[in-house]
Parts: sequence; structure tokens; C-alpha cells
Amino acid sequence: MIRVAAFDFDSTLMDGETIDFLASAYGVGGEVAKLTAEAMRGEIDFFEALNKRAALLKGMSEKKVINICENLPYMNGAKELIKELRSRGVTVVVFSGGFRYATNFAKKVLGFNADFANILHAKEGILTGLVGGDMMFGFSKGDMLLRIQTLLGVCKEETMSVGDGANDASMFELSAVKVAFRAKEILKSKANAVIDEKDLTKVLDYI
Repeated sequence: MIRVAAFDFDSTLMDGETIDFLASAYGVGGEVAKLTAEAMRGEIDFFEALNKRAALLKGMSEKKVINICENLPYMNGAKELIKELRSRGVTVVVFSGGFRYATNFAKKVLGFNADFANILHAKEGILTGLVGGDMMFGFSKGDMLLRIQTLLGVCKEETMSVGDGANDASMFELSAVKVAFRAKEILKSKANAVIDEKDLTKVLDYI
């Protein structure tokens, strides 16, 4: 029986990459999207890519960032899937290499239990180009999932993880059900469930 479900946020619960939405609005979309794609395919180190992308947002209004993050498009079936999992007593956590501006708001909309993400540093309402937080490294999601399993007394056999990119692989190592959702090939190769359809309720078929 699954007791903990860990989800990626960008391109999994949310239809797109938060940083790409921000970058597009700030006029640096092309540069950031290239780095995002390379990081998700595992071609460059996640930590380096995150720092480079955040630096390109230096000078952006924090108010604009919040507005964009509170109007992101959620993936088809996200709300329904989380509601069903919660009704079964599953603890649903979200690990995002993106930003807490987005995941904190999504928590109110989608109803998951807890979110762990990064923070874009702002000073006097303006982004400084610096970033810090819970999900800075390629291993961060697995590291946090292990802590949650330990706190809740949950084992690998009672854990499911769902994601799309290279930085989700560390969650898979600690999960019995490993769902690659519209994922890059590097993650599909590590999954035991693959969903290419844009419908998160299909996850229920593997529980």
C-alpha cells in the first residue's frame, strides 16, 4: 500500500517550467529555456544550471514574479489525482527544483500536504539574481524523500514518486512505484511506469 507520494512540480503537476514563464516575461526566455532543457536531460549539472538561470532574472520585479507564479497552468488531472490520493490516506509531498512562490500557491489550489522548493532572493522588491533553498542539487529530491520516509516510518515499498526530468531520478531510487510522466529518456530508463498522455489521473492505474 502506498503511504507517501512524492511529485515533481514543473512539467508534472504544472504544465511547463516556472522559470521559463518568468524568463519569457523578462525577455530572457531563449537563454533560460536552453539551460532548463539541458538540465532536465541531465546534460549539465542541475546546481550550475539553476544558478545561471536565476542570474538571468536579476532586476526582475518580485511583484511580477508572484503574479506569474499565481497564474500558472496546472496539469490536466493534477487536482483530481491529489484529491483521490489524499482520500486514500496518502501523504502527498512536492519537491520542486523551481520556486516556492509557485509551489506555496499551488498547495492551496491542488491540496497537497507539503512543498519543498527553492527561493529566488529579492531585495527591496527586486530579484538579486541569487537563489537558495531545499532543492538546489541533483540529489536533493532523494535526500528530502529519505528524511520524510524516516520521519513518517515509511519504507520504499510504501512510496511512489512521479516526475519528468533527470533531477527526479534520486526520488526513484527510494520508491517502489516510479512514474515517468511525459518524461525525458534519461528518466524513462529508470521508471517502472511510463505515462506519455497529458493526464495525471493515469497514475492511479499503477497503484
